[in-house]
Amino acid sequence: MPAIFAGNFWVLVMQRKSEDEQLELNHSAIHLLHRAGQCAGDLFTEEVMHDGLTPRQYAVLVSVSRQQGLSQTDIVAQTGIDRSTLADIIRRMLKKGLITRRRTRKDARVYSVSMTNEGHKALRAAGPAVLQADMRLLAALAPARREQFLDSLSAIVHTICSPNGKNGA
Repeated sequence: MPAIFAGNFWVLVMQRKSEDEQLELNHSAIHLLHRAGQCAGDLFTEEVMHDGLTPRQYAVLVSVSRQQGLSQTDIVAQTGIDRSTLADIIRRMLKKGLITRRRTRKDARVYSVSMTNEGHKALRAAGPAVLQADMRLLAALAPARREQFLDSLSAIVHTICSPNGKNGA
């Protein structure tokens, strides 16, 4: 099969692989990204869950810490968490006292989300454990490949999951 050009990225379509090799899960980018995500989630849980945060709650806190008063739509765009899941996460974080939520003056249908002092404390407390989880995950790669790995993941997210991409939020 020929290579397909997508934007600025070449997507190689298994040119040198036999049909049997293509059916192997260890040759599937989708499967391997899913499994890597599971491993990353497990590492996060081991390192951070004692602080009571899930990976998605941490992502929400990071987003809101950078800009207080974000709308839930903004948080969806920044984190990639789908709307219904985010609504549930927001409810749980409200109960924990990590965030506040109020209707905006501009549009009463829109919620503005801000961090509480408890949210700031939780974010600061989780920071070293999150860094440790990242370090453990990246330790699976040679030091020279870590930055390239992060750049590749970022390219996938920004190309495929951007608002203009096929699977945009």
